[in-house]
Amino acid sequence: MKELDAKDRDILGILSKEARIPLKTLAARIGLSRSATTERVAMLERSGVIRGYRADIGQMDKGMVAAFLLVTLVRTPAIGVLDQLARYPDVRRVSSVSGQLDLIVEVEVPSIDRLNVMRDLIASHQSVEDLTTLIVLRRDIERELG
Repeated sequence: MKELDAKDRDILGILSKEARIPLKTLAARIGLSRSATTERVAMLERSGVIRGYRADIGQMDKGMVAAFLLVTLVRTPAIGVLDQLARYPDVRRVSSVSGQLDLIVEVEVPSIDRLNVMRDLIASHQSVEDLTTLIVLRRDIERELG
C-alpha cells in the first residue's frame, strides 16, 4: 500500500465523523473530483485502512441505553407514581419541574426492549396523562457536581 498523503488523511478525518457523507460532498470538501475521491476511498477500503462504516449510537459502548421520560400527570401531587418509580432500579433520577411537564425521569436500561417495558408500565399508571421518551444519543458535556 502506498503511504497516505494529506488528501487521504482529509478523507479519513471526514469519514470518521460523517461516515454517510455523499461522495459528491466529500469531494467538494477535500477539493478533488468525484471520480478521484471515489478512487481514493476505494483504495483505502481495499488496503484495509477503511475497514467499515458504522452507526455511532450514544451510550451503547457501555451496553446501556440512557433516556429521559417526560411525564405529564393527571394532577399533582401523584405520590403513587413516585412510589412506582422508586421501585425501578433503572430509574436514576426523578425531577419535578414547572411548566407543561410534571416529571422528568432519567433512566439507564440494558436495552431498548427494557426501555419499552418500563415506559409502558409507567404510562399505564392511572395518574399519568402523557409520557414522551427521549433517547440520549450522546452526552456532549457531563460534569460531576460536587
